[in-house]
Amino acid sequence: MKSRISRRSFLRVAGSLAGFAALAACAPSSKSGPGPHGSDSVQLVYQDWSTDYFAAMAREMLAEFHATHPNIHVFYTPDPPDLSEDMLEDFQAQSAPDVFAGCCDFFPVWAQKGYLLDLQPYIDAELTQAERQDWDAAQYRALQLRGGTQFGLPKYHGALALFYNKDLFDQYGVTYPDSTWNHDDYRTAMRSFSSRRPQDEVNTVWGSMFDVSWDRIQVHVNGWGGHFVDPDDPTKCLMDSFEALDAMQWLRDRMWGDHAMASRLDVQNLSVTEAFIQGRLAMVEDGSWSLKAVLDGARFRVGVTTFPAGPARRVTMSTTDGFGIYKHTRYPEAAWEFLKFLIRPGYGRAMAQAHLLQPARASLVDEWIGIAREQYPAQTKDMDLAAFADGHLKGYSVTPEIFENQHEARRLTANAWEQIYTLGRAPVSIMQEVAAHINAANINAAHSRAAHSRAAHGRAAHDNQAHDGRLPPPAMAPAIQVAPPPAMTEGSRGA
Repeated sequence: MKSRISRRSFLRVAGSLAGFAALAACAPSSKSGPGPHGSDSVQLVYQDWSTDYFAAMAREMLAEFHATHPNIHVFYTPDPPDLSEDMLEDFQAQSAPDVFAGCCDFFPVWAQKGYLLDLQPYIDAELTQAERQDWDAAQYRALQLRGGTQFGLPKYHGALALFYNKDLFDQYGVTYPDSTWNHDDYRTAMRSFSSRRPQDEVNTVWGSMFDVSWDRIQVHVNGWGGHFVDPDDPTKCLMDSFEALDAMQWLRDRMWGDHAMASRLDVQNLSVTEAFIQGRLAMVEDGSWSLKAVLDGARFRVGVTTFPAGPARRVTMSTTDGFGIYKHTRYPEAAWEFLKFLIRPGYGRAMAQAHLLQPARASLVDEWIGIAREQYPAQTKDMDLAAFADGHLKGYSVTPEIFENQHEARRLTANAWEQIYTLGRAPVSIMQEVAAHINAANINAAHSRAAHSRAAHGRAAHDNQAHDGRLPPPAMAPAIQVAPPPAMTEGSRGA
C-alpha cells in the first residue's frame, strides 16, 4: 500500500494550513470548473522536483503567481521517489496532481495511455509562433504524440557537450578539443592519455567515459546516421542496422580495444560527473545540468566544447523535461493559466539562478551564460558555455527515440549493454538478437492493445444499452512495470 499522500488528502491538508474552507464546498458542478478569471476560487496541486534547492524556488514562484491570480490557489508537492510508477498509480486512482513535470520515456507513456491533457488548443489560442520557435524544435516535438497531441511544454533545456580537464591536457601535451572535432579526433585524444598509463597501473586517468544508457548510446548511433527506432514506425527496432552496430562497436572498441574509455567499474561505480570531478577522466560526455556540480567540485581548470561530430552528422542529445496537465483535472483552464506562468521567461531565469540550469528558451541563452559567469567568474572566464546551446541554436539536437512498448525495450537493452560494455563479455552483434526480441515484443503489445480496445468497445456498447444511454467512466489502463537495470558487478578491468 502506498504511504504517499493522495491528491485529495493533500488538498485537504494544504487548504487547512492555508486557512481555506473545506474543499468539498469548492467542488464544481461541471468538469471544466470555474474559469481562471471567475469569482470562485479553485485549488490546484502542482508536482515538481524534490531537489534541495527547488522547494524554496517553488515558494517564491507561487507567491508571485498568487499575487496576480488571487482566485487560483496552487499547492506545491515534491515528486515521489519513483516518479514513473507512482504517477501511474495516481493516474489509475484518479488522484494525480493537476500540473506536473515529467521527462524521459515515461512522460510520453503517460500520454499514450490517455492520462495527459492535449495542450494544442490552448497553444493555438494563446501562444505566438515566436514563442514556440524560442524552444528547441527537437525538444518541442518530443513532447508530442504521433497523432499530433501536444502533451507537454518544455521545462528547461540541457544538451550533451564535452567537458575536459585543462590541467590534464597540459600535463600530457594534448591539444584542447574544439568545435571542429569529430569522433576521430576524439579517439586520438583518448588514446593519448591511455597510451601513457602504465600497463600495471589501473584506475588512474582515463581518456573519457560515457554513461551506458539509452540516450547516451543513441546519440552516438544518430551521429553515425542510424536510429534506435524507425522514424516512420514506432514499433520497428533499427538497432540491428549497419549504422547502429558500427556506432556501438566504436564505443566498445574505445572501452575494450583501446582501454581508453572507462566504465563505471573502472571508477568504482562513480557517475560520469563525479569521476570527472575527481580527476579520473581527461574528458567526459555530460550536459549543462551537471555544470554547477562540476564548477563546485572540480579542483582543476575546466573547459567545455561541443559534442564531437559523428561520421554522418553532428548531433547532441537534448533533455525532454516538460510540464503537463492531468487530463481529468477539475480545472483545466486554471491549470493552463498556471502552466503558462511556468513556461514564461521568469521561470527559466529562476532555474538558472537557483542551480545554473539552462533555460528552455533560446532567447535566454545569453542571460544564462551571464548568470554562470557572475556566480563563477574565475572558473568560467575562458569557458565556452555557448557550446551547450549550440545544438538548440543551430538545429542539430536530438531527443531519446521511444518505442510504443518502451519498457520492454529498455529491459532487453539494459541486459545486453551490461554484457557488451560494462563487463566486456559479449560482442555488439548480440544487438541483432535484441532487435528481433524488441520487434516481437512490439508486435505482441500491438495485438494486445488491439484486443483490449475491441473488448473495451464491446463493453461500452453493452453498458450503453444497459444504462439508458449513459456511458460509464473511462477505464484506467494498467500500470507499466519497468524493470530496473541489472546491478553493477564489483571489479575493474586493467589497462
